[in-house]
Amino acid sequence: MEGVILHPLKHIIVSKGDIYHALKSTDQGYVGFGEAYFSQIEYGEIKGWKRHNRMTLNIIVPVGKIKFIVYDDRDGSPTCGQFEEHTLSLEYYQRLTLSPGLWMAFIGVGDCISMLMDIIPEPHDPQEADRKDLSEIPYSFKI
Repeated sequence: MEGVILHPLKHIIVSKGDIYHALKSTDQGYVGFGEAYFSQIEYGEIKGWKRHNRMTLNIIVPVGKIKFIVYDDRDGSPTCGQFEEHTLSLEYYQRLTLSPGLWMAFIGVGDCISMLMDIIPEPHDPQEADRKDLSEIPYSFKI
């Protein structure tokens, strides 16, 4: 889907505790720094639908396992009307970059509380994003 990129991330094994890379200013998908935040989700719970209008998201899951669902309703997009799923965890250690204008929801699929980190190019502004109830975009959420 145009505007969705998965970036394999470096995992360095160290005897006293591993290192997991997230994002460098030289990486594809980096568009500036405004804020980094963490969000938790419990197994089977769903958060979304949310669409950012200015911000590019860079999402990493350092704890647990989360399935992300992206929906494209952008006029003129070749993937308009399509969904895409991506599951992130330490086992599938990648960074998910989402361009502005795409709807996203996510479901906790790990057997514990999962946590994501999102790196965004500006401080959070609640007026910058649109939200819809889960029922407003027809999708069958499955673990």
